[in-house]
Amino acid sequence: MSARKLAMHVYRGLVLAFVGLVTAHVLFDFGYPRWWNFLPLVLAYGLVTVVNRSGGGARDDKRVIREAVEVAPPVTGRWSALNSPADRTPSHGVHGYGQTFAIDVIAEPEPGARPGFRALWPIARRSTDFPAFGAAILAVADATVVRAQDQQRDHLSRTSWPALLYLMLLEGSVRDLFGFGRVFGNHVVLDLGNGTFAAYAHLRRDSLTVREGDRVRAGQLLARCGNSGNSSEPHLHFQLMDGPDPDTARGIPFRWYGIGVPRNREIFEAPAAADSHA
Repeated sequence: MSARKLAMHVYRGLVLAFVGLVTAHVLFDFGYPRWWNFLPLVLAYGLVTVVNRSGGGARDDKRVIREAVEVAPPVTGRWSALNSPADRTPSHGVHGYGQTFAIDVIAEPEPGARPGFRALWPIARRSTDFPAFGAAILAVADATVVRAQDQQRDHLSRTSWPALLYLMLLEGSVRDLFGFGRVFGNHVVLDLGNGTFAAYAHLRRDSLTVREGDRVRAGQLLARCGNSGNSSEPHLHFQLMDGPDPDTARGIPFRWYGIGVPRNREIFEAPAAADSHA
């Protein structure tokens, strides 16, 4: 286990200790000052700061940006982009989990097909209300499957202010404590070779068509788009990274054949892949 991976486990343990101490202090009358409960939290963030500055003790701490790797698009049809690295990096606001150059794509088969955001009502919608739910997710290159998980449930959307605040202030933080698997939800990681790995997140439960160790071809069906993990609505989160473990990997820029990198809210059309079995 690398130093960075070990540090992530210790960090999550310290945060859980903080939550446990605060809860216990509310329920029981302990004799020590309440501010002592925050010591695990201070240690946790101090640990993360030290590890980030030191590079985790495993690799050079300089963030080397590799040349963009060109791959096939992971979807077909009409989609739009959100949180795109064409507009800013890190695209999702953090480098963690290899997300520096990640992108989210949402199915837009025609104008108005996708339910829009609402201030208050409905608070949440079923996943089946969104055209992305169940869409085919394809291999972007010939590769080997190194991670494959699809047993987490697809939850309701978070497309109102109450639901979105719940996601950002509570649900997202709790998921982060349990590691990238709960953040990514159902996911697949492919080894493309040459130190490049492709990660697909928020897949539909029980939709995987591949297992760890399988060889896949570009355009092959991997799974279906879902709404698992730290997701506001059914969509695909896609990224390239330099290792198979998002806890320790760093992001790699990508380009899709014939498309490039769509900008935020840009509509793009991905051609059907000849090898797909969608």
